[in-house]
Amino acid sequence: MRQLLRERILDAARVIVCTEGWGAVNMSRVAKDVGVSRPVLYKEIGTRQALADVLIERELSAFLAGIAETLQAHDDPIAGMTAAAEYVLRTGADNVLLKAVLSGRHSGDTTLLPALMTEPEPVLGRAIQALTVIFRVRYGHVAIGDAELASVLEIFARLCLSHLFQPLGPTDPAVDQIGLVIRSVFSAVTAE
Repeated sequence: MRQLLRERILDAARVIVCTEGWGAVNMSRVAKDVGVSRPVLYKEIGTRQALADVLIERELSAFLAGIAETLQAHDDPIAGMTAAAEYVLRTGADNVLLKAVLSGRHSGDTTLLPALMTEPEPVLGRAIQALTVIFRVRYGHVAIGDAELASVLEIFARLCLSHLFQPLGPTDPAVDQIGLVIRSVFSAVTAE
């Protein structure tokens, strides 16, 4: 029951962010939209910042699940990571919440941007940790040390996030660029 309530809270907050921006999200409004009292909302989620963190975490979990699924479809780790980069960029381009947060840069509603772009833990740190597990499970046969793998995956994650948050053009050239870098770095660390 609590999980259902939590999902309803996150769904309500997501709708507000997607339609009006994070600035329109307040705990009273979310509680009203869900049909619970503010104390119940605070007990379940905590502060408004905690709500933002949980909302971002849920979105990131969906991206990571898609990456894991994409990697499963490829026997070669470089092909898998390149396909995963394409998945991230195409899915991100269509993600309504991400578009709403990024468009906040133009309207002055930048409250969620630090959690996405500058604070390392909510997105980058968690992505690297999850990618490490996913990679080891899927490509356990590849001889690569933990430090080298961490470097490759950090480069991969940073490139994907950079292209996602500040695209310069179509997705295909960005995917090609990420693939080229990953192929070069991966070849260099596995050759050592």
